[in-house]
Amino acid sequence: MSKIKMITPLVEMDGDEMTRILWKMIKDELLLPYIDLKTEYYDLGLEHRNETNDQVTVDSANATLKYGVAVKCATITPNAARVEEYKLKEMWKSPNGTIRAILDGTVFRAPILVKGIVPYVKNWTKPITIARHAYGDVYKNTEIKVPGKGKAELVFTGEDGKEIRQTIHEFDGEGIIQGIHNTKKSIESFARACFSYAVDTKQDLWFSTKDTISKKYDHTFKDIFQEIYDTEYREKFEALNIEYFYTLIDDAVARVIRSEGGFIWACKNYDGDVMSDMVATAYGDLSMMTSVLVSPSGVYEYEAAHGTVQRHYYKYLKGEKTSTNSIATIFAWTGALNKRGELDNIPELCEFAKRLESACIKTIENGKMTGSLASISTCENPVILDSLGFIKAIKETLENEL
Repeated sequence: MSKIKMITPLVEMDGDEMTRILWKMIKDELLLPYIDLKTEYYDLGLEHRNETNDQVTVDSANATLKYGVAVKCATITPNAARVEEYKLKEMWKSPNGTIRAILDGTVFRAPILVKGIVPYVKNWTKPITIARHAYGDVYKNTEIKVPGKGKAELVFTGEDGKEIRQTIHEFDGEGIIQGIHNTKKSIESFARACFSYAVDTKQDLWFSTKDTISKKYDHTFKDIFQEIYDTEYREKFEALNIEYFYTLIDDAVARVIRSEGGFIWACKNYDGDVMSDMVATAYGDLSMMTSVLVSPSGVYEYEAAHGTVQRHYYKYLKGEKTSTNSIATIFAWTGALNKRGELDNIPELCEFAKRLESACIKTIENGKMTGSLASISTCENPVILDSLGFIKAIKETLENEL
């Protein structure tokens, strides 16, 4: 078959460690033989971020605003140990946090359901979609290590010079303080994205924070959601017989565990980070979770919801074979290719993306999988493949699909 032609490039954000190795395998085996792939490439590997003083991360986000669709590999967010390991100039911030701050919007994460992989929560028979706010909170924080006795204050100075000032704490010794923020505009965009997604998919929407404790910050989220629901979406929800409700996050966790799934759970930035990992693991595996950032301006960034698989990378460097599940990274590519096909009116690109996703699921359901999936699969006598062998098995299935 002739290769599928693209019109507009994808923004391609390469990453780190084992996922960077999988990235190349996926392109070589599953994409380049079938697509005349057009991308604008950005190397977000930690070494290159360090060389460019993290400018490459900003550039990749701005390119996404330009072209409309991006696909991102998993990247390292350095801690003190990573600073030493990679001899970094400084402890660079999360590239995901930087990109999301520029794009704004909401991250939607949903599990990839496969026959033979039963959720740990047995009553979950339908997918739970996490809608995660993608701006502010701890990801755009300011922190100070308090050296000793003194008073910490929260100060806002208006354009007119007037101050609002509150005492955070009177320190009698060393400590720490942190400042976080959000904007009304971003919270409104988050709310509308969640309500629109619920209407499009005809699913109930749950939203949870801790407004009983955070009576200004979290309560503002709650109030904005309720106002937008009442004025813009209530009639649409009622016409579709779907529900919106707010509850405290601790109550939401209890309700989620007791539920059968099949709804959207909207969370603030950090809450969504944690809960999406919990949901993904409970459905079977972190590497079986799709993730897409949707910005208010109609920009899409697709990625895997998991990390760089550091342990497997160190094995790979020693020449040992690894059995790393690449499904979430493949689905990041298929999501981006499908969206690019939709926007550029290339139906054969959309069809290819759907067939590749189908090939991934059929390969697993036919008993060919990586070690982490085999450990939780109910499939009898699964064939455990190494990282490249699994991708080649998907390619064989794909050939039959095509």
